[in-house]
Amino acid sequence: MTAGAVMEEILVRSSVDGAKEPALWFHPVGSDPVPLVVGLHTWSYDRFNQVEGMLPRCRERGWALLLPEFRGPNLSSNPRATEAAGSALAITDIYDAIQQVSSRFALQENARFLLGGSGGGHMALLTAATSPTFWRGVSAWVPITDLAAWREENPEYAEHVAACCGGIPGDSEDLAGRYRERSPLSYLDALARVNLSVHHGRHDDVVSYRHSWKLAQALEERGADHFFFEIFDGAHDIHYGTAFDWFGKQLTKEAAESIRLTG
Repeated sequence: MTAGAVMEEILVRSSVDGAKEPALWFHPVGSDPVPLVVGLHTWSYDRFNQVEGMLPRCRERGWALLLPEFRGPNLSSNPRATEAAGSALAITDIYDAIQQVSSRFALQENARFLLGGSGGGHMALLTAATSPTFWRGVSAWVPITDLAAWREENPEYAEHVAACCGGIPGDSEDLAGRYRERSPLSYLDALARVNLSVHHGRHDDVVSYRHSWKLAQALEERGADHFFFEIFDGAHDIHYGTAFDWFGKQLTKEAAESIRLTG
């Protein structure tokens, strides 16, 4: 692995099953430690689909970027579908990739950020829940928070959700448990400890904004004081500029310019 201006493909050996998983890696030229952004691909795609949105913003800031594969697309056509979509193996793949690059490159210890939208937002929440204090900030956009509910809501994806979970939740308690294990709503106590920013388009016709709304209500009940939530005027979108600006503010702790209202 070398530092440079473009991303390179690396292979990461899984600490669980020994599989060699691909990832894309960028580190700016220089020896000083830099922040790390871990970008997660969407439901139906692979590690390449976040390059265009994230790489230019990391380049201009001088930050490192890691785009792990975590067992591939969450589709019935993926021969390893049951290992994708928020499985314990997939989550471990992300941390294994971080460990590998951290052992070879200068990265700031307390400047790790996690960003994903749609299926990547779903995965960001699950990944953050396993280690809430590992991340300086987590930004999840239009995420799926309840897999069983989403399978019912969106017939276009029902086949793929079932393939990833190994069946339909109503078929057995074991299957229902698998859906719960891969749903961020099952990890509210852990997510309440994450420095977390969640965004959802009010007119999203792929994943209803109610997924994020339910999460927000539950985290509010738990008194999460590092949770930030937005319903924006849009659809199934991710606003990279907003996410990266928020990451930058976590590093500087400078509030955005505003006018305090009185009265």
